[in-house]
Amino acid sequence: MYAIVEIAGKQFKVEKGKYVYVNRLDAEEGAVVDFNKVLLLDSDGAITVGTPVVKDAKVEAKVLEHLKGNKVLVFKKKRRKGYQTLNGHRDFLTKIQIENIVF
Repeated sequence: MYAIVEIAGKQFKVEKGKYVYVNRLDAEEGAVVDFNKVLLLDSDGAITVGTPVVKDAKVEAKVLEHLKGNKVLVFKKKRRKGYQTLNGHRDFLTKIQIENIVF
């Protein structure tokens, strides 16, 4: 059983017991959060596609920790002009564990 759910503007394929790294959520560590925007639901081969969401379906997840992602380097250069710049950033992420898919 799996579901396609929209979390913080991005779509994720989730299964019960799996870990997912999503953009930073406004929830305390250890809190249980519900996601109601379930776009697709697969239950033992029976696929339900939402229009745009599956009615009365939700995904329950537990917030495990808040962390920062890997460093991403952004390098820009224009050849023969003496221009080059190096910037970087680290995304703020939240690690969640999928506890239940309710439909």
